[in-house]
Amino acid sequence: MPPSEHFSHFSRASVEFLVELTENNERQWFKANQARYEAQVREPARAFIRAMQPRLRKLSRQLVASDKKVGGSMMRPQRDTRFGADKTPYKTNVGIQFRHEAGKDVHAPGLYVHFDPAEVFLGAGIWHPDATALAAVRQRILEKPALWRRAQDEDFKKHFQLGGESLKRPPRGVPADHPLLDDLKRKDHIAIATLDHHTLFSPGLLDTIEARFRAARKYVKFICDALDLPY
Repeated sequence: MPPSEHFSHFSRASVEFLVELTENNERQWFKANQARYEAQVREPARAFIRAMQPRLRKLSRQLVASDKKVGGSMMRPQRDTRFGADKTPYKTNVGIQFRHEAGKDVHAPGLYVHFDPAEVFLGAGIWHPDATALAAVRQRILEKPALWRRAQDEDFKKHFQLGGESLKRPPRGVPADHPLLDDLKRKDHIAIATLDHHTLFSPGLLDTIEARFRAARKYVKFICDALDLPY
């Protein structure tokens, strides 16, 4: 799709391709259906990214929405099969990260859009941060507990739930009875808002996503402030 083409929502063809890919997850099939992937999945996703650019700028000028085919906001379809037991070559989802301009990879703070044949969800925050970044967020929670609570206001809680991995024991120096212990034990600081496929295929998709991301603005800003990043 050219940049000028209007985007309002994804089509069922995008998800139907992912269903077929799930059933035929091999390089020969994908190569034979490369043109369909481009037309039904990648180009609509790039159009979505372009449509989100002005909306994201209203939330933060530091968020990057890039429609580049390689190295842009849309994650590549190829899976890294080096370390896992699953050796299927392709991802069966669409993942789009609007990361902070200071970030270089998926571990940067930002916003995320995901859909596959089974689920649709949005993400906000920072996933698998390195030890330095995680310690900085943890320290800010310790120093600014009231601000941390305010970052998760009623609008945020209405749509988002905190997720990700956590330590089994309290971090060093944190008492076991700390009132924010669950948050201080987190190894990820991510929040998830679930949507459905009806929303994905509806003309109000962009408005819905913008509203959800706006609800997470104070949460992401808290994390960016902890990392000395503007937001």
